[in-house]
Parts: sequence; C-alpha cells; structure tokens
Amino acid sequence: MTAVVTATGISLHAAGRTILMPTNLALAAGELTVVVGPNGAGKSTLLKILAGEIAPASGSVLYGDTPVSAMPPWRLAMKRAVLPQSVQLVFPFTVAEVVRLGLDGAGSAAERLDMMRRALAAADVAHLAARNYQTLSGGEQQRVQFARVLGQLMAGGRSEKHLALFLDEPVSSLDLRHQLGLLEHGRRLAREGVAVFAILHDLNLAAAYGDRLVAMKGGAIVADGPPRVVLTDALLREVFDVQLKVGAVPAGPFVLPHPAAGAAA
Repeated sequence: MTAVVTATGISLHAAGRTILMPTNLALAAGELTVVVGPNGAGKSTLLKILAGEIAPASGSVLYGDTPVSAMPPWRLAMKRAVLPQSVQLVFPFTVAEVVRLGLDGAGSAAERLDMMRRALAAADVAHLAARNYQTLSGGEQQRVQFARVLGQLMAGGRSEKHLALFLDEPVSSLDLRHQLGLLEHGRRLAREGVAVFAILHDLNLAAAYGDRLVAMKGGAIVADGPPRVVLTDALLREVFDVQLKVGAVPAGPFVLPHPAAGAAA
C-alpha cells in the first residue's frame, strides 16, 4: 500500500520528561489505523506531530516525499484534515459557516456550496445549517466539526492524490448511532484511498473498525498489527493494567448494513 504519511524517529520532550519516545510509523492509503492506550500514553502527541501541528524534537515526518516542515500551511491543509477532541469558537458562526471554513478557495462558489451541502448531510447536521454553533450540544458540535473536515477532504481531493484524516477521540461525545455512523464514514473514506488515523478509548469499536491497531504506553508503541493479533489478555494487562479476558475479536472490520450507515452518517 502507498505510504501517505511516514514518520521516522520522531520524539518529543517537555518540562524535563519524555512525552514521545523515538517512534517510526507509516500511514497507508486505504487503511484505518486505530490508536489505543491509557491517558498520557502519547496518543494525541503522536497525532499532532503526524498532522504537522507540532514539530518533533527529533526525526522527520514526510507526506509522500515532502517533509511536513517544508510545506506551507495552505498545502498541508490540502493534504490532511484534523478533527481534534474539542473546538471552541468565540464568534457566533452558523453551522454552515463553520463547515465553509474547510472550503476556502476550493473551486467556484457553486462548487463550494455543493461540497458544503454534501458534508452537512454526511455528518447528519444538514437540518442544523442555520443554527448558531454555540447553541448546539457537545455531540452536535462534534458532528459539525466532522462535517468541516469532510468538506476539507473534498476540497483537498480536487488537487491532491493521497489524503490523510486524523481523528482525535472523535466519538467521545456522540450517541451510539452517531458513533457508529462516524466510524462507518471513516471506514468508507479509507476504502476510497484516504489514510485514516483515529484515537479511540473504546476497545470494542477499535477492534470492530480498525484495519490496524496501534497500542501505546508511556510514550512508546508497544504493539502494532491487526486487531485480532494485538488485542490479547496480555496486552490488556501490560498496557491498561487490568485483568480482563478478551472475547471474540472480529476477523475483519465490522460494517453496518448500508441503509443504517447512511442514516447515521
């Protein structure tokens, strides 16, 4: 598979402590990589370095053959989209205006309107388009932000061949239907060739949707592979310090029946 993002020897230190140990990781087109681990394991730090939001203390991150450090912000925004854990907006933007933030400069006004409408529908927030973003519930705001990154990917796909999507705990504030809908949409994007990187705390969802499971502890990757190989009783003891028995891990990613996926996504 084509490597969209390649990290070699990346690390980070702050306040006299190591947050991320020297790490190698490649994200491939068409693959949904799920990262799991306890709080403080370095998951979000790894995501931010891979997404080009913070610079590592050592090592390098490449998008294709180009170092992320050499990419201007506008080009990086065309190559990848990031859904953070939470987003605070000071100004009273409408939902439609928030989604349009990811579409600046992409095609004609009519094309941007079409992409915005498709992104709103995909995230199940089209009915909220005229609402003030600040009046929405936490889960609704998260779905609006997901629509924003979907629009950004649509815009980037007009000029870039290989794209990446980074999701930092994307389902923590969502109800069950929208959790499944968001992850199912991430699955479809991966099948369309996007390199998808998601941080999840729910191991059931991680095993059900991930092509690849990366487990982290203490700023280091301790396991990397298919969920059925990585998710073991021993890993739960080592990484999460719990004595639990792993049930039946799916042989492949779980996929919702199409009508339900469309309604939830």
